[in-house]
Amino acid sequence: MPDIHIHREHQLGLSHARKAARAWADQAEQKFDMACTVIEGSTGDTVEFTRSGVKGHLVVAADHFELRARLGFLLGAFSKTIEAEIEKTLDQLLEAGAKAPSRSKSTPRKRATPRGGA
Repeated sequence: MPDIHIHREHQLGLSHARKAARAWADQAEQKFDMACTVIEGSTGDTVEFTRSGVKGHLVVAADHFELRARLGFLLGAFSKTIEAEIEKTLDQLLEAGAKAPSRSKSTPRKRATPRGGA
């Protein structure tokens, strides 16, 4: 099965990175019918995502994003297109996050937050 691995460095800090990751999860749910779950931690979050033919996670840290996904047989034929679309979306969200005004840091919570109807 084809794998996708994307690593993006950023200088957003954890608060803005979390917002960008949640925006990515919202888009994945709406555009691709993904079921996303955000697992919050003290130094970063993990967004787990799944749907038929796709399973993966996005690690959200104060200074980088790390996305890994495993594609099933049918979607594997489109792995380069899917990877390019994910890269484009992440880059746009990181750029938008870099332009956002700074705010005080919120206290991170340790809990899983189911997203979508999952």
